[in-house]
Amino acid sequence: MKSASALRGIVLGFFVLQLVLVVPAARAGEDTIKIGILHSLSGTMAISESVLKDTVLMLIADQNKKGGLLGRKLEPIIVDPASDWDVFAEKARELLTKEKVAVVFGCWTSVSRKSVLPIFEQLNGLLFYSVQYEGEESSRNIFYTGAAPNQQAIPAVRYLMSKDGGEVRRWVLLGTDYVYPRTTNRILSAYLAAEGVSSEDIMTIYTPFGHSDWREIIERIKAFGSQGKKTAVISTINGDANTHFYRELAEQQIDANAIPVMAFSVGERELLGAGIVPVGHLAAWNYFQSIKSPENEAFVKMWADFNGQRDKITNDPMEATFIGFRMWAQAVVQAGTTDVDAVRQAMYGQRIKAPSGFEVVMNTNHHLSKPVMIGKINSSGTFDIIWQSINPVRADAWSKYIPDSAKRTADWTFPWVCGGCIEPTFKEW
Repeated sequence: MKSASALRGIVLGFFVLQLVLVVPAARAGEDTIKIGILHSLSGTMAISESVLKDTVLMLIADQNKKGGLLGRKLEPIIVDPASDWDVFAEKARELLTKEKVAVVFGCWTSVSRKSVLPIFEQLNGLLFYSVQYEGEESSRNIFYTGAAPNQQAIPAVRYLMSKDGGEVRRWVLLGTDYVYPRTTNRILSAYLAAEGVSSEDIMTIYTPFGHSDWREIIERIKAFGSQGKKTAVISTINGDANTHFYRELAEQQIDANAIPVMAFSVGERELLGAGIVPVGHLAAWNYFQSIKSPENEAFVKMWADFNGQRDKITNDPMEATFIGFRMWAQAVVQAGTTDVDAVRQAMYGQRIKAPSGFEVVMNTNHHLSKPVMIGKINSSGTFDIIWQSINPVRADAWSKYIPDSAKRTADWTFPWVCGGCIEPTFKEW
């Protein structure tokens, strides 16, 4: 008969064997950190979004060469919402519930972002949104690495009003008919009114996604600009409609010196597909490929190497994706986990030297402090930087030019923990 100690040894050995068999199986799903990529690879927005998918793949590959994060490799999970806003919501839910990704990089249009926002908040997911947008939002589950209006739209209009910008006095606010252009133009209209611009000197036009027949609209713009005051077009046109727009500008011989177009959604890559180079027209961003900095040289080289030297063109949303990814990786290391609550807390104050050559920082309103730049399109289809801010500009989640928004603050640290609180007056304190 076996002794009690011998029996204990057999039982202990049995449990050790069970652990040996079970623990690897339990860890099998934890061998990688899953990264969700939620960008349109087909449809009207693929012209802009596809490259952001590849940018995330490049960053994942680069991080994996360094050993991954927390001793684990990163695994991309790619879905195609196909420029359909309802599908964005469906795919977002799939990434968070079925794939159980640690973070998602995705969306371009504001309507796609607003479609997925309630899902990220409901499931406590984490989205990095890397495109300029209209502001008027601050979610605890989204980090906004593109420009807010005070980092793009307002400085661009202010520049055009200045002597260097041609002292523009009449404005055509031209955009695709959805959230971003309408809200941005609401802010710009309020800003222009505050600057003494009459409503008669502002013309607003919206077109559907994918709009292709621009003849009559360009004729209207020409007529509006022929009434004795310097006129400019502020373009919030998105997607492949830009190709047809710039072609019609050339067809009707709209000279950039007479009626300049200042674009907020056209960068180096959109010009590739235009089939024509709209020389002299303008764009406002936080980054251009033509920037001279060691960080930008490394960024452009990384992209070219990733593509086997077949593609060397970078743009602002790619840089914003780079910033968001690097900050997220730093926050994961600092937190020691991919847990959303821990990573969110570690994101505040994260900073990197960006390809722009500036040190950018993540603020507690979930927006960045970034430089502002204005570029002029040259004959090679790239941008000459003609103006830039001296220092990074801190993003405002809520515009001071909209009365209700001017009272709001976004601060996700204690005691606020709020994206749209009404700031108390001194007496309320």
